[in-house]
Amino acid sequence: MKVSKSAYYDWCKRPGKLIDAKELQLRRRMKELFKASRSSLGSREMMKALRAEGFKIGRYRVRRLMKRMSLKVTQRVAYKVTTKRKHSDAVADNLLNQNFNPVAPNHIWAGDVTYCRTGEGWMYLAVVMDLYSRRIVGWAIDKTMTTSLVLRALIMAYNLRRPPKGLVFHSDRGSQYTSARYRKQLNRFGIRASMGDVGACWDNAVVERFFGSLKHDWLFKVSQPTREQMKKDVADYIRYYNLQRLHSANGGRSPVDHELVFKNVSGIG
Repeated sequence: MKVSKSAYYDWCKRPGKLIDAKELQLRRRMKELFKASRSSLGSREMMKALRAEGFKIGRYRVRRLMKRMSLKVTQRVAYKVTTKRKHSDAVADNLLNQNFNPVAPNHIWAGDVTYCRTGEGWMYLAVVMDLYSRRIVGWAIDKTMTTSLVLRALIMAYNLRRPPKGLVFHSDRGSQYTSARYRKQLNRFGIRASMGDVGACWDNAVVERFFGSLKHDWLFKVSQPTREQMKKDVADYIRYYNLQRLHSANGGRSPVDHELVFKNVSGIG
């Protein structure tokens, strides 16, 4: 172990450091939160989660304890483009211009598609996010990336939320979103289309950030041997993300809790 005899005997003579019940409870909870996040909680997010549960703790102490308990987060990799535009399809104007902070739920939704690798081949995930709370309100996953995939995610979101007419749906210019079939469905629902440019990840940065969290904080942490396992794991993460994961944009609340606060304050059911 590359330890000298003198260092070993010196260590044996040191008195053991007692940890009181409160400190033990804190460390146990930190381990539980870190495990529940699949080792993705950094010191800032860990501090917010602990404070939300009533612990009085600062980031410096959280960072020190995480280092002592070997709670280490792995880094993410860069963004890659998945969708491509079919140039014969119409393109909507960019109604957002990178304004990702609507004042209420069901004002602006955003959607995109990403790929997920399994032992049986690729899976493609389409999501719809409400930008007010960052909540995933619709999603679909399949082994092909088609217009039907993004339509299923949109229909799920519409059936769950029943938004008022005039809601804006923002996406990139991928062929799935520019297709006549998709635009026709948006018109039926009374939803206005908004599109950023292909490859400009900052035009849909919030959804790209969700995909980064999904993959690098969750999916890549365990083996994904089958498409069925991938589908289940994606559903588990979306549940965790919506109900438990805290967001700075939400004042340190989960998407669901942030919407509940809006509902209580505004009185809107």
